[in-house]
Amino acid sequence: MSPADQYFLKHDEPIRSCLQFLRAHILKQNKSIREVWQYGMPFYYYGEKRFCYLWVHRKTNQPYLGIVEGSSVHHPDLIQEKRARMKILLIDSAKDIPMRKVNEVLNQAIALARQ
Repeated sequence: MSPADQYFLKHDEPIRSCLQFLRAHILKQNKSIREVWQYGMPFYYYGEKRFCYLWVHRKTNQPYLGIVEGSSVHHPDLIQEKRARMKILLIDSAKDIPMRKVNEVLNQAIALARQ
């Protein structure tokens, strides 16, 4: 089992299902997207550029979609916190995943990675 698979399976429900759904959704966006285990977490590359990652927030215990070039992605629900470059989109795993919001953020992140 890959480190990424182990990462997803170590989480309890409903966080596990939320992360696994987001993983599959990211990977089906484009054939050029691949998953890489890096810095102890699953990162997603478009070609040779990192564009996002999945993680669970330490304080809120909510899964989130991290955007590598978050400072260049503009969406009202992205949170910068103390990060200089990256922003995150928190997902409430107890509710339906806000797909329109996720897709808007992913599309911007992919567009930046294509440049």
